[in-house]
Amino acid sequence: MIQINQLYKSFGTNQVLKGIDLNLDKPGITAILGPNGSGKTTLIKSILGMVLPDQGHILFDGKPIHKKWAYRETIGYLPQIVRFPENLKPAEMFALIKNLRGQNPDLQHLINRFELEPFLQKRLGNLSGGTRQKINLVQAFGFDSKVLILDEPTAGLDPVSVIELKKLLEEERKKGKIILLTTHIISFVEEMAEQMVFLLDGHIHFKGDQKTLKSTFGDDRLERAIANILRKDAINQSEPEKII
Repeated sequence: MIQINQLYKSFGTNQVLKGIDLNLDKPGITAILGPNGSGKTTLIKSILGMVLPDQGHILFDGKPIHKKWAYRETIGYLPQIVRFPENLKPAEMFALIKNLRGQNPDLQHLINRFELEPFLQKRLGNLSGGTRQKINLVQAFGFDSKVLILDEPTAGLDPVSVIELKKLLEEERKKGKIILLTTHIISFVEEMAEQMVFLLDGHIHFKGDQKTLKSTFGDDRLERAIANILRKDAINQSEPEKII
């Protein structure tokens, strides 16, 4: 589905991605992990065509995405930082997104699920961060996209909404979708994700399943195994060990 070959990206003198090779072709949930500044969001935005790489290429369904936009109609995207037009109401924004995407799905089941009905006629600028994140989830999941890309999906959510998000992700997984997510909540990753991609300093240091990551980096707790990746890099300061 998504093939990434020798991807490089710099912002000024800061080289963020350093030769990323990655195939994302298996249905299910893949967590893209790494500390701040490791290149996670840049990688996601490159897949979406929002960041243009300096070198390398990305294929979506076997076709290059460079200067192509139609493929994005099959992706649901939840950005880490959402900037809604503050003067709009959620109902107006949903109508606008439907018009832009040329689709008219029934979003009511998601509106009900996240208890958004009382907020549909209030201005977005007056809503709390958690409510805005629920609105963000509705627009990301509402169009039955075959690929979902979620950047910090739990940000600002209350515990009840996190539970509903987990149920929703499980339902989408059962439909055979490819789901990519980033998060710093390791317990969320441990519960939800089958596959892991760990980025550090612009390189992939690990790609594989949870069991392999834990056994390779010496701990049956995911959080501690990830800490061991960071310690190993700090000690060695060498080329990354890739596990495919």
